[in-house]
Amino acid sequence: MEKFMKDVKLAECGLSYAVVSIMGPQSSGKSTLLNYLFKTDFKEMDAFKGRSQTTKGIWLAKCVGIEPCTLVMDLEGTDGRERGEDDTAFEKQSALFALAISDIVLINMWCHDIGREQAANKPLLKTVFQVMMRLFSPRKTTLMFVIRDKTRTPLENLEPVLREDIQKIWDSVPKPEAHKGTPLSEFFNVEVVALSSFEEKEEQFKEQVASLRERFFHSIAPGGLAGDRRGVVPASGFSFSAQQIWKIIKENKDLDLPAHKVMVATVRCEEISTEKLASFVANEEWCHIEQAVQTQPISGFGNKLSSILEICLSEYDAEAIYFDDGVRSMKRKHLEEKLLQVVQPAYQSMLGHMRSGTLNKFKEAFDKALNEGEGFSAAAQRCTDSFMAQFDEGCGDASVQQADWDSSKMREKLQRDMDAHVTAVCDTKLSELSSLYEKKLNGALLGPVDALFDGANDDTWPAIKRLLRRETKLAVAGLSLDLASFDIDERNKAKMLESLEDYARGVVESKAKEEAGRVLIHMKDRFTTLFHHDADSMPRVWTGKEDIQAITKMARSASLKLLAIMAAIRLDDKTDHIEKTLAIALVDTKSAKGKISEDPLASSTWEEVPSSETLITPVQCKSLWRQFNTETEYTVTQAIVAQEANNRNNKWLPPPWAVLALVILGFNEFMTLLR
Repeated sequence: MEKFMKDVKLAECGLSYAVVSIMGPQSSGKSTLLNYLFKTDFKEMDAFKGRSQTTKGIWLAKCVGIEPCTLVMDLEGTDGRERGEDDTAFEKQSALFALAISDIVLINMWCHDIGREQAANKPLLKTVFQVMMRLFSPRKTTLMFVIRDKTRTPLENLEPVLREDIQKIWDSVPKPEAHKGTPLSEFFNVEVVALSSFEEKEEQFKEQVASLRERFFHSIAPGGLAGDRRGVVPASGFSFSAQQIWKIIKENKDLDLPAHKVMVATVRCEEISTEKLASFVANEEWCHIEQAVQTQPISGFGNKLSSILEICLSEYDAEAIYFDDGVRSMKRKHLEEKLLQVVQPAYQSMLGHMRSGTLNKFKEAFDKALNEGEGFSAAAQRCTDSFMAQFDEGCGDASVQQADWDSSKMREKLQRDMDAHVTAVCDTKLSELSSLYEKKLNGALLGPVDALFDGANDDTWPAIKRLLRRETKLAVAGLSLDLASFDIDERNKAKMLESLEDYARGVVESKAKEEAGRVLIHMKDRFTTLFHHDADSMPRVWTGKEDIQAITKMARSASLKLLAIMAAIRLDDKTDHIEKTLAIALVDTKSAKGKISEDPLASSTWEEVPSSETLITPVQCKSLWRQFNTETEYTVTQAIVAQEANNRNNKWLPPPWAVLALVILGFNEFMTLLR
């Protein structure tokens, strides 16, 4: 009801609201009348399914489009067969409730019941009149008798008969001394209206209902349909007032009273249950278990706790044995539920300790198995099965007999923790394996590749490819063998092996890029070596007989070959024309002038070489060659100067024939000196 009050914003109405209710025989069209009269949506009977109970209990709704705010109550029909023996009591309670809180009460009745001694509602009205005076102070309520399925008999003829019947009921009701002579009009305003049959004259019925609806507008105004408003409850207190009135009606001994035996059993068993719960909470052994389990697992936890609970429940059974069985069993069940609520946190703590302890032992055993050389997957499976079985055994020992608690969530958490640890160790081991083989590849590739680049020639890249394939094959085979002990799928295994292959290629490419960055130094070193040393690696002496131009050309050609080798990565079985292009553009420029209309090095890419495999672009090669020529020009100049100096020194000596003549003619003199 509280939610309904908020939804209709009743609290905002103050005293400006009215309450209308309806009662009458079952299947007499009460809900249908309300829906057409107030535009509500109470459930209506389906005539094609036969006459049966449609409205059960008491339903409340807000009238649509009527001012002030008007609430309407639809009461369960009287004389229905569904409630059986409980029907009379509920009829009295619901009718009395409606009269107590309503300003206007609609009494729905059949036209053919008027004047009949056993007509519907007569016994009910008699009971309501009698009990109302005993329970409540007089409040003038409007009783509107709605005659349904009106016949040809005019209303002017029907109304006096109906009023006479109502007066007879009122006169027959025993009254307190204070009200023995009080007329009906002191308690009720009686109104009578008649409506045509809804099924036979639907349009006429709707017109009459629309006319009746107009009477409910401003019903609480002076002279309105609602009658007097003495003692009306403010709208904000309506919900509480209605609930208290219903409580009073339900507790009335004449209407509804629990059997004395059941009532006493209910109160006393509740007291015993409360005492036993308090006794358990204060139990010294339980307090010790509760405190100890916060920090550590308790040996025999389940048996100890089950024993304490059983003693507590047995004491309850002994004291409550003579009370009503149904009440005693219900209260025992409630006590057991409360006791289990008290001990469940301790049980959860016990499971938590078991889970953490089992997990730690699992980690130690797993790490030990790996250190002793057991296969990874085999060790993981064996340790997991073993320690999950230990946990299950511990859960059995910790279980409480009186509870049906499920430890599956804690077991699932332990399983997830174990799996997470195995996964973490697996990732670490796999990472270590990958790092180990990457380190091996570094050692196997870097030194030889560096040496091959130092002596770069036509066989450099083929030799590097052979080296890369050989070492990669060895590393992949080794890693594949080591991965056999891990339970990883073929897809991840292939991914790791592919990653190792990519790493090996990356080592070579990285080294190539590093050497390409120092290509100018390597070119100058090669030029210097070839320029200053002959074919036998002996230092050259510029005597004047050497062809410096030819030597220079030879040394520069060798340096150009080095530049061509370092210009691109050649790890795939592809061919390129980099060396030829460089030779035409940088060395054979005179012969190429008539054949080539544009500079072949005026580009940032090489033909047939992707950018990812390009180390030095054509433009960069041209720039490097220009810088190389500039920096080696001094070396060539020095050689030419040295050769010219040597030639000049040779011109100061006498001719060979003169030297021979001096030797022959001066031989005697020379011998004389020796003597």
